[in-house]
Amino acid sequence: MTRPGARGEDLAADFLKREGLEVIARNYRCRSGEIDLVARDRDGTIVFVEVKERRTGTHGEGFEAVGPGKRQRLVRAAQHYASRHGVYEASLRFDVVSVAWERDSPKLRWDRGAFDVSGR
Repeated sequence: MTRPGARGEDLAADFLKREGLEVIARNYRCRSGEIDLVARDRDGTIVFVEVKERRTGTHGEGFEAVGPGKRQRLVRAAQHYASRHGVYEASLRFDVVSVAWERDSPKLRWDRGAFDVSGR
């Protein structure tokens, strides 16, 4: 059985690769939370990506679902990832990729730098 959100994550990963990012990890899990995608941008910035998939617009855009609590969990998980993988000198960025389905066709929105390391 396919994991919920896997199709959206696949689409987001392919999209980011086409935009020049290298996906270096998927579904990184630790006690603090989960990071859907970890990528490296062309300039060496490590990018932690939250993917939000929506089938309908009744619950708002996907990026709107990344509230303060989710941001804090993402930041803690990113700090864990950075410490485990020796990512001390690299710049870090948090992005959100929203996947909205319109008549079985995905529409992607990429919010680069959606929030800062303080979780704001």
